[in-house]
Amino acid sequence: MRAIRLALMTVQAFVALTAAIGGAALIVGTLLPSLATVLMPPLDYLSGSPFSSYLIPGLALILVVGGTHTAALVLTLARSPWSAATSALAGFACLAWIFVQMIYIPFSVLQLVYAALGAAELALTMLTMGIWERRRVTHRSTFVADSRPQSGRTHRV
Repeated sequence: MRAIRLALMTVQAFVALTAAIGGAALIVGTLLPSLATVLMPPLDYLSGSPFSSYLIPGLALILVVGGTHTAALVLTLARSPWSAATSALAGFACLAWIFVQMIYIPFSVLQLVYAALGAAELALTMLTMGIWERRRVTHRSTFVADSRPQSGRTHRV
């Protein structure tokens, strides 16, 4: 369990850090056009999107993706009862960011990497919650007819 928690926190820290750096690069590239070619994708990628620059996407990357991952990391470190919910939210935020990005930006290996990180975060979150534990089921399914005779009852067909 400790290794799973450590892996989860590693993913959260990595995504939080790189989202902050990536978002800052988009913002700086927008505000300082001389650095735009180095720090951000071509503006042509935004055609058809609701954005005319990378300023709002950069802020969203920092606040939504980086912010949820930072919160999830802090809550996981603190062993908060909210850590699992926040970790799941962060994983979904990462996946949503990548899926929306793939609508406008041509495929890149980084998109595959961050989609895998988001999926891994969700899987690790489920493992920390015990969702994938092997459990012995001791009750009968409600979908299986009871073959034991009923006392005092008769079945009519």
